[in-house]
Amino acid sequence: MKFQSVTGTKDLLPSESFLWQRIENVARSVFERFGYAEIRTPVFEDTNLFLRGIGETTDIVGKEMYTFKPSPDSDESLTLRPEMTASVMRAYLQHGLGGQFPVVKVYYIAELFRKERPQKGRYRQFWQLGAECIGSALPESDAEMIAMMMMIYDELGVTNATLKLNSLGDAETRTRYRAALRDYLRPHYERLDAVSKERFEKNPLRILDSKNPDLQEIIAGAPRILDYLDEESNAHFEAVRTYLDELGIAYSIDHRLVRGLDYYSRTAFELVSADLGAQDALGGGGRYDGLAEQLGSPKPIPAVGFASGIERLWLAMERANLLRNIPQKKPDVMLVAQSTKAQTWIMKTANEWRRKGLVVEVDLLRRSLKAQMREANRLGAKFAVIAGESELQTRKFQLKNLRSSEQTEVEEERLFDAIKAQVVESL
Repeated sequence: MKFQSVTGTKDLLPSESFLWQRIENVARSVFERFGYAEIRTPVFEDTNLFLRGIGETTDIVGKEMYTFKPSPDSDESLTLRPEMTASVMRAYLQHGLGGQFPVVKVYYIAELFRKERPQKGRYRQFWQLGAECIGSALPESDAEMIAMMMMIYDELGVTNATLKLNSLGDAETRTRYRAALRDYLRPHYERLDAVSKERFEKNPLRILDSKNPDLQEIIAGAPRILDYLDEESNAHFEAVRTYLDELGIAYSIDHRLVRGLDYYSRTAFELVSADLGAQDALGGGGRYDGLAEQLGSPKPIPAVGFASGIERLWLAMERANLLRNIPQKKPDVMLVAQSTKAQTWIMKTANEWRRKGLVVEVDLLRRSLKAQMREANRLGAKFAVIAGESELQTRKFQLKNLRSSEQTEVEEERLFDAIKAQVVESL
């Protein structure tokens, strides 16, 4: 029987993992410069966390969650996490983080699971990087979150992307707007597709997000939620825009941007890339001041966050030729043995040098000198140290620079320092 990876999942091979690490390292660096610390939550949660946090009318809860019982006779229902915001807020409330810090700033790089229709850049098991700022209701936190997201993409070289911005107002705004939207859509009801008809009663804002080309004319004429904003939400939105202008972050107002989850309020934003085709979203987020109460908090807790799919980011970078020139870590030196005794010496020496910080390779197949030197070149090693019986007797070793082909004899006690100095010089 021949096994393969399950449809909708993907192996990350050694030839690709260093590229993935590049994305993670840039993201971690930016997060930490903004004062964010990493959080890691369990890969599965109580199903009710997502029912209450995300909303039962969303596609994620209605169609995409992997839910299971830990045992056939259990009353407990568990779900593989389909997103991170609800999990982060659960951890915030459970551990009383708000009592420890006035503003909690955390980031994550996490595996998520959804019953997606598998396609390029969209998987059933996938990864997201993101951040949450919990405790501040001020527009500064919205602007900082957007700036942080944009800096990650800028430092990865992703420039062919557009930031879209909107505001969803407060709960009263959305109630008024939903009523106005239904009034507008009602005469067009029969022209709506099946999905939009279902959303008409449950969550009409989601109709604005439809990609059905037959509905675009109807959607284009829909009322705009910005016209229904309460005074405070309008002032908040204008302040966010002012901060973005001062930071030099370009954006466009998208009146159709509503985000897919029920917990969003006020600021909503999304980054889209022309390199991704029809499914053009790279990442996005917004404010969700009502989520904590939905999860049992006795009072509202202001929060804002964003998330970006790493597979979609990878795809955008690939299509923009941004993955070609990322350097892969190469060995500093390969120790080459010409005898059994020398094999013992290089194993011992390699271990010592690795403890001191060098990247050291040794041959594990006991191949010939010629084959070992070929392997050193294939791996891209900077240097090779050749050890044989004579070298062990004289304690002098042949050090070959594999870039220049220059070969010198170096005493054993000076060997590490000589390699280290040249490695540092070549950086």
